[in-house]
Amino acid sequence: MLKKKITVSGTGCCLVDRLYNNVSFLSDTFLSYSSKKRGDGGLSPGHLVLKEEFEEYTKKNFQVVLSELTAGRAPDKINVGGPCIVALIHAAQITFGLNSEIKFYGCYGPDENGSFLLSSLQKLPVNISHFKQMGNLTPSTDVLSDPSYDNGHGERVFVNSIGSAWDYSPENLDNDFFKSDVVVFGGSALVPQIHDNLGELLQQSKENGCITLVNTVFDFVNEKANPHKRWPLGKNDESYPNIDLLITDRDEALRLSGEKSMEKAMRFFIEKQTGAIIITNGAKNVLLYADNELFGKVEILELPVSNAISKKIREKIYNGDTTGCGDNFVGGVIGSLMFQLNEGRKKLDLEAAATLGIVSGGYACLYIGGTYFEKYPGEKYELMTPVLNDYKKQIK
Repeated sequence: MLKKKITVSGTGCCLVDRLYNNVSFLSDTFLSYSSKKRGDGGLSPGHLVLKEEFEEYTKKNFQVVLSELTAGRAPDKINVGGPCIVALIHAAQITFGLNSEIKFYGCYGPDENGSFLLSSLQKLPVNISHFKQMGNLTPSTDVLSDPSYDNGHGERVFVNSIGSAWDYSPENLDNDFFKSDVVVFGGSALVPQIHDNLGELLQQSKENGCITLVNTVFDFVNEKANPHKRWPLGKNDESYPNIDLLITDRDEALRLSGEKSMEKAMRFFIEKQTGAIIITNGAKNVLLYADNELFGKVEILELPVSNAISKKIREKIYNGDTTGCGDNFVGGVIGSLMFQLNEGRKKLDLEAAATLGIVSGGYACLYIGGTYFEKYPGEKYELMTPVLNDYKKQIK
């Protein structure tokens, strides 16, 4: 008997990443444009700022500042970026061979960046029939990366232009979106109308029997509007009970919860009745928890990052950066859920999902940019497999 096709639909952030590697965050130039207080529009390692807010902060055109920060050089790489699309691409790549379909719902503008995104996505294993042209400007981010920051673990700064993503609304999500096995809302803070309606969209997804996954991005819109308040996830806290799995990094978890530690942030999400939570923390341990029908009860658990990957980064064997590590982490988790659903499991294994996420996120440090273009279908999973096997031995 043929197994049922596994369907995943995602909406949220998709943009053009222009990546500049080896930009020192300790240089006088960078420090002169650094943030002095939360939400002021300055640059801050690990965080995102909107281009318009940065220009208001510096009283300068961003292109002028960018030329100063990069000594006028061209980007090291121009790539497909965004917390939703990069996660979906990675999930599609590592689940090659499964009876599955991954669809992305999003938008681009009628410009050169839009043409680049469209032509790039056509080479990748994600269904983009719901990727629509609208507005005037394709969303984009200039990513500054300092591989030596944080004792050699590396970090990035993002300057974002939301562009046509301002115009993308829930009306663009059709009935098929809500009939998927898994729905993903990825980096919706950079697609404001989706983000503002997250509560209703999650409720509709749950009513239709979908598994709901939300992965977050630095929410500069709310950071700027209310720098001393915790960020909303949608209009209010009603989103949380309809999230089967929330994936967020430490900074975003602290901003969403208003707490000062990962552990307290985790307690906040638990109290809000979030089904399962994974909190990442760069090169430090990952925190996870579940108490729902999908994963069962998983008490708060810590998992380390991959020693094999850390060793490769320390020895500078690969010329990579940390861009897209979190997005690939999410893609690894989605891929694991797909593998488990394909096996017919009724209760899924959160630790197994986090394991594939950790290896996927770590592996993304070994190349520049979040999206990897395979030479042949299945190549990426093949390359990751030795690292995955090492990691499974590491945590035994």
